[in-house]
Order: sequence, then structure tokens, then C-alpha cells
Amino acid sequence: MGKKITDKIVFDTVKVLDAGAKGVSVAKAPDGKVIFISNVVPGDVVDVQTFKKRKAYYEGKAINFHEYSEHRTEPVCEHFGVCGGCKWQNMKYSQQLYYKQNEVYNNLKRIGKVEMPEFEPILGSEKQFFYRNKMEFGFSNARWMTEAEIKSDEEFDDRNALGFHIPKMWDKILDITKCHLQADPSNAIRNEIRRFAIENNLEFFNPRNHEGLLRTLMIRTASTGEIMVLIQFFEENKVQRELIMNHLAETFPEITSLQYVINGKPNDTIYDQDIKLFKGRDYILEEMEGLQFSINAKSFYQTNSEQAYELYKITRDFAGLTGNELVYDLYTGTGTIAQFVSKQAKKVIGVEAVPEAILDAKENAKRNNITNCEFFVGDMKNVFNDAFIAQHGHPDVIITDPPRDGMHADVVKQILTIAPEKVVYVSCNSATQARDLALMDEMYQVTRIRPVDMFPQTHHVENVVLLEKRK
Repeated sequence: MGKKITDKIVFDTVKVLDAGAKGVSVAKAPDGKVIFISNVVPGDVVDVQTFKKRKAYYEGKAINFHEYSEHRTEPVCEHFGVCGGCKWQNMKYSQQLYYKQNEVYNNLKRIGKVEMPEFEPILGSEKQFFYRNKMEFGFSNARWMTEAEIKSDEEFDDRNALGFHIPKMWDKILDITKCHLQADPSNAIRNEIRRFAIENNLEFFNPRNHEGLLRTLMIRTASTGEIMVLIQFFEENKVQRELIMNHLAETFPEITSLQYVINGKPNDTIYDQDIKLFKGRDYILEEMEGLQFSINAKSFYQTNSEQAYELYKITRDFAGLTGNELVYDLYTGTGTIAQFVSKQAKKVIGVEAVPEAILDAKENAKRNNITNCEFFVGDMKNVFNDAFIAQHGHPDVIITDPPRDGMHADVVKQILTIAPEKVVYVSCNSATQARDLALMDEMYQVTRIRPVDMFPQTHHVENVVLLEKRK
């Protein structure tokens, strides 16, 4: 039973039952409430200290393990448990896939309440580590101290860090020595930047006082071997900026695109910033089935290149194109899906709200000698109207890949008005996808479903659904 320790309840010998949303696991308290626990794996038997009590649930942390789950595995990363990046690294990969598939199934059933065909098995990622093509790191002059360091009573002079924000702590950065998410030379570049900056007394950013020189680092890699590095400086200091940029260029001649930005704004987003090219060209090239896509510092591109290829193949397969179809690709981004399916379509129309993305899409189509794709800028719920359909034709197939929030209700309404034969819905959030499927249920039947794991070691999962018009 639970006993109180300074107003926080401890529940003894609780069995962890399931994996819940956002990478936490789920158990039941003796009073029947759910407990969300962050540092366990389903199958563990633990004592739980709660730190938050709500009407329907508790949040807690395991403070003692009685039995370890058979689904456990040894985390490979030294930062596991402090860094919030790979919450599931202590769970066997086969089990991660099981829970991801389960989450999609439960969301579609519970939220969507739609009639479903048998699920096609989740497609796992061949690479379970070093699969990301984009990483962003923060500089801080007040690094996160580990519990061991705090307890040691040692004085730590060097508080500089280059790494990740600690979850829910905007001003604390965990210094990362080896991250298992992005392939080499990512770790080597980051570690060398930190070493050189400390040796040359370049100031790391102070997020509380908003001062310092070095603010963020972004590294992008492509399956072609090309590399982009972008350093964000908080203020201009030409001598120090050139010192570190020249050092990078000399130490890592393999960098294809070396860029920087000077951003004195309160937030560190670069999307409204003027990015300067220091060396090389201002983009890197990604390749897929002979198609080349240019990726600049602001481009959106699926962060797991190899698995994006698998995702797009499933999307194309679900669309079942014969070469005679007019396809609309909504939320087209830089037009990757549009161009990927264009060989098997009569024509593809891509629509996207971000103007820079559409410029990229047009450039990429030109680079790939694709003449049957057209791209248009605009907010989906405004652009995607009767006049647009009258001008560009009635689509046979709609492919939609919206952001996490899903499709705007007006977009769903418009799809139902246009009523194409098929809709292929790609989603990174099966809960909002399920909500949208429920809205379309009267006209469309879900005929195929296949989850795809783009992000091993995390709880995130993509899902592809084929909707066909009810006869």
C-alpha cells in the first residue's frame, strides 16, 4: 500500500503494465488510479515515489526495483536517463515496435472509432542508432550538473556545455560527449567546436542573462555523404567568429556547407534570420531513387533519410497509381513525396504554406527534370477551394501529410466536397489522424493501415492510411 514521505506517496511493489503516450510507462495504484512512470519498462516491478497527484492519475518515478522486465536491454548511451532524447533505449527494439503499433491501433479504434482492416505489420528501421540527418545542439555557460557531481562537493570551474536541453528546463544544457543519433563526423565536429571554443575563451551563451557569443549548433548530414554545419552567434564579433569558422573549415574539409547566423533575438529560431554562407554552398544534396533534393538550413526534410524512402514507397504503393491520375499532394513541404510519385502519375499538384519550401520544391523539380509537378504557396484551408479545383482539375488521389495537429477541419470538409476516389493520409500523430478519419468516415472506408518507425529508441511513430470512397 502507499505510505507518505513528506506529502509524496510511495507505492510498494507495483507492476508496470504498459507503455503510455510520450514515452512514459503505465501502472495502477492500489486506489485504482493510473500512475505514469518515466524510468521503467513494462514488466518491471518497482516501488514508485509520486511527485504529482491529479484527479485521475499520479506521476511518479521508480525508486527501487524488485524485478526487472524481460523486455529490458542495456542502454548503449552514457547520457541515457538524464538526456530526454531516447526514452526507450532500455527497451528491446522488438518491444518498442510492439508498443508503437499498439498505440496507433488504440488511437484509431478509441478516437477514430472507424471500421478498420487488419493492420499491416509496422515497418521497423534497419538502423536503430545513428539514423538522424539533422541535430541541433545548444551552448550554455551553466551546464547541467549530474547528481554524482553535485554530491561530490567538488568545485567545477568549467561549466560550459554543448549539448541538449534537459527536459522541462529551458536554461539547462546537458553536455554531450557521444550522441548515438547522428552518424560521424557529427560527434567529432561538436566535440571539436567545444574544445576549441573553451581553449580560445569564446563565451558560451548565458540563457538567463542573454549574453555570450556561441548560441546554437546545427549539423545536417545526407545519405550522399554531404554535411552542413551552421553556428548561431548571439552577437557579432568578427575576430572570434572568423577564428572558429576558419578552424572548422580547416579541421573538417569534408564539410560541404559551412554557414552562420547572428541572432540577438530572445528566441533562437533561425527561420526569420539572414543566414550567411562562410564556405562551400548554401545547401546539401539528398538522393532518393535517382532524384536529388537540395536541403538548405531552413528546409524541412524527414529526419531519417533511409526510412523516409521506405515511408514514401508505402505511400506510393497505397496510392496505387497507373500513370493516368491527377494527384494533389497537400502539405507538400519541399515536394519530396510529390516528385517521388510523379513518375507514376499524369500530374501532381503540391500545396504548402511555407514560401521557401515551395521555392525549394520548384528548384528540385527543375534539377530532376520533372515537368508534371506544379507547386503552389498558401494556407491549405484558404487555397484549397473551388476556384483552385476549377483551375487545376479534379484530383483522382489526394496525398496528405499534415503537421502534428492534423488537418484543419476546413481542409477535411474540402476533401469531402471534392471527393476523390482515394486519400492517402500520412501522419506523425495517430491521435489527430484518428480524429480526421472519424470526420471522413461517412464517405470513406479505411482499407489499408501501416505504421512506420522513423525514430527508434523514442515513442514517436508515423502511420500511413489508405481511404477509399464507399461504393
